[in-house]
Amino acid sequence: MNCPNCQQNDFKVVDSREVEDGIRRRRECLGCGYRFTTYERIQPTAVYVTKKDGRREEWSKDKLLSGLHKACEKRPLPVGTVDRLAEDIEAELIETGRAEIPSTAIGDKVMEKLKAVDNIAYIRFASVYRKFTDVTEFKEMVDKLVSRPDADALTQLPLLLDTADRKMKRRKGHDAAVIR
Repeated sequence: MNCPNCQQNDFKVVDSREVEDGIRRRRECLGCGYRFTTYERIQPTAVYVTKKDGRREEWSKDKLLSGLHKACEKRPLPVGTVDRLAEDIEAELIETGRAEIPSTAIGDKVMEKLKAVDNIAYIRFASVYRKFTDVTEFKEMVDKLVSRPDADALTQLPLLLDTADRKMKRRKGHDAAVIR
């Protein structure tokens, strides 16, 4: 590495800090005194997706996000849910340590995550991913989803907090609910 100012390769590290995905270092050139910042990150190895027809494609998080956005379009999901799902799916796939991942494993993982978050998004994704040949196959999938025991209880949040858990407190002239 060379100084961006004078091109010498003699410098010292002035400051090192951990950042979200690596290490940030402030360096000072011993030749001209110029200070600059470098970042060190782990270079991930390329992960390939094996398609059903045998083709191989490089992993694309953008393709995953595109599919998730289509499935979750116009659904009342909290901001950042789709990005968090994509991050979780990508992390789980990379954690396997495999250089090649079958596209079916990715599709199954997406369906698993969507099923836990939003039934409609799950059905939308499944209708494309499973390539149903007729309405009966589609209906069977929906029936299985509806007949799950406590299907709503698994993902549904309570509408109101128990009043015993709430305490109103006056703070700086504003009412604020404080949850214990």
